[in-house]
Amino acid sequence: MNYRILGGTGLKVSELCLGTMTFGENFYGIAVVEQTGANEMVARALEAGINFFDTADVYSYGQSETVLGQSLKDGQVQRDRVIVATKVRSAMSEAATAGTGDVNNVGLTRQHIFASIEQSLRRLQTDYIDLYQVHGWDVLTPIEETLRALEDLVRQGKVRYIGCSNWAARHLMKAVVMSKAHGWASFVSLQAYYSLVGRDLEHELLPLCREENLGVLPWSPLSGGFLSGKYRRDNPNPEGARRTGFQFPPIDEERGFDAIEALDRIAKEKNMTVAQVALAWLLAQPGVTSVIIGANKMTQLEDNLKAAGLELSAADVEVLSATTAPRTLYPQWMIERQNEGRR
Repeated sequence: MNYRILGGTGLKVSELCLGTMTFGENFYGIAVVEQTGANEMVARALEAGINFFDTADVYSYGQSETVLGQSLKDGQVQRDRVIVATKVRSAMSEAATAGTGDVNNVGLTRQHIFASIEQSLRRLQTDYIDLYQVHGWDVLTPIEETLRALEDLVRQGKVRYIGCSNWAARHLMKAVVMSKAHGWASFVSLQAYYSLVGRDLEHELLPLCREENLGVLPWSPLSGGFLSGKYRRDNPNPEGARRTGFQFPPIDEERGFDAIEALDRIAKEKNMTVAQVALAWLLAQPGVTSVIIGANKMTQLEDNLKAAGLELSAADVEVLSATTAPRTLYPQWMIERQNEGRR
């Protein structure tokens, strides 16, 4: 396992992070791993060198945090040997999601953040969160309120570092500038959707993170299983596969199958799987710090773990990238034209 520095910190995290959305139950059909299975997965991840674990309070409305916390306790893991990341923002009950019941049990208000951190700490059975991430943008709450609340949690010692997830470039840059101006704790990472068939991040967010030295933590690196090797042009909806009944994240399947065919050729040359090569392509992208892998059974985890340390040649990366290269958007094509020959 290789380790990389998280953003502008000195913190080293494994290049693969174990995501635990599959822990618990009743979360969009994704959460199916009970405590015994989670204990085995966490133990295997640790054995493979993973020191980075990601969850969120909303995953199965707290069950994922509870299961992960118990797995670390059952494994007698020394707390300062692992990096635990969780998130806050989403409604924490079906009633709150519907706008009934506790209407303040959602968002990035000081009220919700302060209440949520206490519950996450309890469920995870820990005194602090290594990386506390705001799990999306809140259109109602002033960004100053959110950032000051996070700053206070860092000062209180309940949070070591802060990050964001699913934010637009304009919001992220505004937060970075505001935090620096006030001397507050600033975001060190962005957790975002990024894969060989999901490359919107490359338009604005990835360049921003590189320039501001924020670590990029891709979620759904296999695009909901599309890049697992199960899906083929002649079998686009394999029976029992997740995307067959839950098309998320959305992708351009025509270009996606081009990517799968290229992945398959390289995988056969290297005696690897399609999924492993797809993860290796992502790890080769400048700015990516740690790729969040998830599994609902041990065989999937074992397969993904083998991507650690796998290096693709520059030619392999170029071939794969060409299958799904996003169209350059304005003003980027104008910027590139104006700066030709200046680098």
